[in-house]
Amino acid sequence: MIEANLPNIVLLGSDLGTHSGLELGGRIARYYPNTKVIMLSPNPNDEELFEVIKTAAVACLSKNVNTPELVNTIKRACGGEYPINETVMNRPRIAGRVLEQFQNISTIGKPMETVITPLTNRETQIMRYIADGNTNKEIGRVLGISEQTIKSHVSAILRKLNANDRAHAVALAIRSSWITPEGTTQEICQ
Repeated sequence: MIEANLPNIVLLGSDLGTHSGLELGGRIARYYPNTKVIMLSPNPNDEELFEVIKTAAVACLSKNVNTPELVNTIKRACGGEYPINETVMNRPRIAGRVLEQFQNISTIGKPMETVITPLTNRETQIMRYIADGNTNKEIGRVLGISEQTIKSHVSAILRKLNANDRAHAVALAIRSSWITPEGTTQEICQ
């Protein structure tokens, strides 16, 4: 059905016990990158959220989510946002596990220098804001440029780093020492 209809969004139930929804979500994200996956769970705990993140889903919501929140999440995902980032930022243990996971991934046996194209100064600046959990809209407001320009920079960053998503890009940028975990921008945004 995905291949025949190429939807913008797919809502999938996740079942940590069988992993069937998680596996399907991962396959959709891998083979149909323009189709955004939103996982629905009875009550997503830290372990399930971590598994959902590994599928590259853009959001993880409770199956009991109210209609306005579901509609808002779908609209944000269609607009290129990753609402799952907010969930991760509110759960420091998960954020730590995600960063640790990405730091341990080897890139097809090649040294990072041969795989990754260096970021421009502006892209590095935007990566710092992304690492602090800022949305494209927030970054654009702080830097005085349009949200669309930020989206273009983020797309270039993901392409240059060969990253699956924003969290993966942050981990790769930290690993390559282009940004540091201590080099936050929170004082600028507040």
